[in-house]
Amino acid sequence: MRLKKLLTVLMSAMLVVGSLPVPSFAADDTNDGQKTDDTGTKAGEYSTKDEAIYGNLDASGSLEDMYVINTFHVTEPGQLVDYGKYTDVRNLSNLKDVKQTSDNKIRFQAEKGEFYYQGDMANQPLPWDIHITYILDGKELGPDELAGKNGTLELQIATSANGNVDPVFFKNYMLQISATMGPETFTNIQAPDGMKVSSGKDTQVTFTVMPEKEETFIISADVTDFEMDPISISATPASMPIEDPNLGNMKSKMQSLSNAIRDINKGVGDLNRGISDLNDGAADLSSGSSDYLSGINELDQSSGELKRGSADIRDALQKMDKSLQGNAGAPDMREFNKVPKGLRDMAGGLRQSAEGLDTLERNYRKAYSQLDSAMSGIPNYGISKQQIQALQNSNADPRVIKQLLDTYRSAQQAKGTYQAVQRVFGAVSGTLDKVSGNLRTMANNAENMATGIEKSMKNMNQMGALKELEKGLSALATEYKAFHSGLVDYTDGVGNLATSYQDINAGIQEITGGTSDLDSGASELKSGAEELQQETSDLPGEVQSEVDEMMDEYDASDFEPQSFVSDKNEKIDVVQFVLQTKRIEMAEPDLTERTDEKEEKGFWARLMDLFR
Repeated sequence: MRLKKLLTVLMSAMLVVGSLPVPSFAADDTNDGQKTDDTGTKAGEYSTKDEAIYGNLDASGSLEDMYVINTFHVTEPGQLVDYGKYTDVRNLSNLKDVKQTSDNKIRFQAEKGEFYYQGDMANQPLPWDIHITYILDGKELGPDELAGKNGTLELQIATSANGNVDPVFFKNYMLQISATMGPETFTNIQAPDGMKVSSGKDTQVTFTVMPEKEETFIISADVTDFEMDPISISATPASMPIEDPNLGNMKSKMQSLSNAIRDINKGVGDLNRGISDLNDGAADLSSGSSDYLSGINELDQSSGELKRGSADIRDALQKMDKSLQGNAGAPDMREFNKVPKGLRDMAGGLRQSAEGLDTLERNYRKAYSQLDSAMSGIPNYGISKQQIQALQNSNADPRVIKQLLDTYRSAQQAKGTYQAVQRVFGAVSGTLDKVSGNLRTMANNAENMATGIEKSMKNMNQMGALKELEKGLSALATEYKAFHSGLVDYTDGVGNLATSYQDINAGIQEITGGTSDLDSGASELKSGAEELQQETSDLPGEVQSEVDEMMDEYDASDFEPQSFVSDKNEKIDVVQFVLQTKRIEMAEPDLTERTDEKEEKGFWARLMDLFR
């Protein structure tokens, strides 16, 4: 009976041993016409090879250990050769050995299909330096010090290029960093540069680092009994397909903006010419107004002499009238002979004043016509707030836009002010004509009186004529008294006009200075508007160029993957990195080990128990 049990155990042992891997030795069959490697073993073939690099980091981001999963897409079975400085290799596809030689060659037998093997690496730096900093309530703490703490946490994750590694990975790979935070530990989570999404009851914060970029990301939160799941970091080539954005609608709006700016430039040109004409008209108006003021002042200054002369004539006529009425004999005609000459001198002065006013009226009318033409030339553009906002939102120079808007508002304000006082300006010319006409009428009356006196004096030898002279002189004295009163009112009006027109002239001079500044600003504005139009003439094309340049910056379609493990490896298709930090957790309480636990039995002991 014991013999039967022993035979059963031996047979079972042979079955177990037979299932263990046995080294295979391929025959050096060099005469079958098939390809062999340098050992004489039939060589296999593969289309591409993938590398997945897995790294374990500590909670601060420093690399602790790394291994690589190599995947071969085998097209012909046989022996393959790979390269890599591994501390250990293991077959993940079957139980056959993977051999590593001292020159970093890895040999293995692969069947058709996908073949996997793992290689462990030591002291192999990553293409990126990763630093994770923990600041609790403003104080930096190590990960081990944080476990179980409460407070306000600031988590900083910094990535930068590792200068000791081929920069091809830093230049062409995109990093994605993900941190998962549970609600029982983290509240009030803030991540300005990250994307927060809900993953079940947890919150997942994700950051993206584009190729050739060095970034520092910050997560802030209130923590209770702090623990943290591992932070995951993956790196893949930034060669994801990106479709060109549809810019049709945007380009249409940009073209509309460009056309609007072109119209603005044309309008600014018209405005500039109108303001230039306005400035010229204002300059002529200023000159004419100065002449008018000088003439009025001169007329005002001569008014005193005119009034004194007229008063002398009035007094002489009244004296002569009294003399004739009081004396029966012949009157003294010596003073009377002076009256016609005084009247004619006064008439000449009045006509000279009238001619001065005529010259002044012509100059004023010319200046006023130019001012009116210039003001009418200012365009009545109704620019809406939306158009102004669109212009301010464009890429145009803000300084030029401000000048444009200030000039536009000033021009419209000047035109509005002019339209409000236009009736006053128009009335000045008619007033000057009326005053000039009145002066000529007064001069004609004075000459007529002088002529009448002279005729009367020729008939003085006739007593009947003397009686007529007495009547005529009495009437003349009475009429001249009224004439003198009107002359005084006129000269007083001239004085008031001279005083008032000083303020008008000062305003005109101020307008002239303002239009001069406006003309200079409009010229500068015209230059700025032309520059703005030139810069925005092809706005849709510039937008397209900017988008194309941005697309080209992240287009890695021409990137050819290369092995991270060894530059001798060929036919590389995909190389990706999967990194993970160490979990931060509170220490578990120590449990007393059970001393009465039975020692675990080995395989052979348990196998023998089956037959007992």
